[in-house]
Amino acid sequence: DMLILSMHSREKGNRKVLISLRPGSARIQITEGSFENPAQPPMFCMLLRKHLSGARLRSMEQPEGERLLLLRFDAVDELNFHTQKTLALELMGKGVNLILVGEDGRIIDCFRRLDYETNARRALLPGLFYQLPPAQDKPSFLRTEPEEFSRALAAADRSAEPDRWLLNTFGGLSPLLCRELALDGWDGLEAAAADLRSRLKAEAFLPILLSENSAPKDFSFLPIRQYGSAVDLGEYPDFSSLLDAFYSRRERQESIRRRSSELTRTVKTALTRLHRKIGAREQELMAAEKREEYRRRGDLITANIYRLKRGMSGFEAQDYYQEEAPTVYIPLDERKTPQQNAAATYKLYSKAKTAERVLNELISSAREEEAYLESVLLELSQAESESDLRVIRAELAQAGYLKEKPGARRQKNAPPSKPLRFVSPSGMEIWVGRNNVQNDELTLRTAHRGDLWLHVQKKPGSHVIVPQREGEADEETVRFAADLAAAFSSAGDGERVAVDCTLVRNVKKPPGARPGQVIYTDYKTISARADDGLKKKEDEKREYR
Repeated sequence: DMLILSMHSREKGNRKVLISLRPGSARIQITEGSFENPAQPPMFCMLLRKHLSGARLRSMEQPEGERLLLLRFDAVDELNFHTQKTLALELMGKGVNLILVGEDGRIIDCFRRLDYETNARRALLPGLFYQLPPAQDKPSFLRTEPEEFSRALAAADRSAEPDRWLLNTFGGLSPLLCRELALDGWDGLEAAAADLRSRLKAEAFLPILLSENSAPKDFSFLPIRQYGSAVDLGEYPDFSSLLDAFYSRRERQESIRRRSSELTRTVKTALTRLHRKIGAREQELMAAEKREEYRRRGDLITANIYRLKRGMSGFEAQDYYQEEAPTVYIPLDERKTPQQNAAATYKLYSKAKTAERVLNELISSAREEEAYLESVLLELSQAESESDLRVIRAELAQAGYLKEKPGARRQKNAPPSKPLRFVSPSGMEIWVGRNNVQNDELTLRTAHRGDLWLHVQKKPGSHVIVPQREGEADEETVRFAADLAAAFSSAGDGERVAVDCTLVRNVKKPPGARPGQVIYTDYKTISARADDGLKKKEDEKREYR
């Protein structure tokens, strides 16, 4: 749902035009950002390469008052004939679409195909003639004269909110802009509309970014007063850099969240099944703890066997296992002899004893699997790129939690992601693993035996390495590394956690252990605080090794 057109002009050189087809962030802009390509290009992308590679952008047209842009291209087809192609970019609400139209006006293909069952007013299918979307049934604010606006305002129902009236009466105004115009109520609405009209006529546009707690909240082309001091207003040199700043982090997080949702669902399903299995085994273990009762009953049957005979349903005997030897009732199977009853009771004791040992082993193994799956959930929550997700997907497939779909094409091997690199306040490097596979690589292969290794205690988290090849780490660096280990763990924001620190030589991987699982000795424990803000604060400092 995101395309990059690589453009070139004599005046501007090479530029990248970004087209986002994602509802909620649909736009077209010039971008300076870099984006990760998928392992395989989508079919619509390859179609655009076929028809538009080497084409010349002749013109751009925007129907007045519409969120729609027509990009006209002069191109050369596969037979080397000159032809014209049009990219119709529709940015209306949830119906965001991109349509490639041929010279004859027929649709070659589109990003989202629509038939008459989906949209009774207009179909978008290859071979059909392209038609512009139906016009809005309300006048555009840009085409409304001041006298018309005054008449509409005079006839307005003032029991409603002024911003809702603006939004419902005129086209071309966003909810944010309607609230801003209505900031002084109904009495100030006409003056605010006149001021906006003058600003638009003079093209007095200011790229303004609205930030709340350092996080992008919204953007506008004029200063926004409605939030007061609750938001910060930052001015940018142009709208392209403004949009890059606003969408870069938000879209990366949203894209990874959507792409990781399938993997997250798979892991959570496996965890739910595992929890049910652990619960059932713990119930069996509670039943197995009655084994001493079976042994005691067998001993009492054996001690009183001289007075028992087949057909008895039970007998009373003194329980010499208890103080004062109280009289207890021992049930018997009427179909068995006294000897067979004793043997059957001892057999139940033996089975319960074996079951307890096996169940403890199974529960211990399940707890290890539970810790592993929780670490994978942490990986998914911290994944920042498609390559991170590919590593996690491969890890889950190797562990047997995912199966490749029959007939699915094997993806090309992508370069592995690199650990995060941080710099401590005293200038020393610190490496942080991104996932279980990378944790193993970082700890067992990349790090030297004399480097420091840190990990949050008894919680899923990243392996943190402090290289000590040029000297021992100072206390400030170790403290900073412990804070990173806490931040890149499952600990909640602000939670104080224990972080274990030892030399890499003391870290071992047991045979058959899952990815990321290690054991260690000779460690010291540091108290650290998990701070999600630390990761955000260090975003600009960190880089990929």
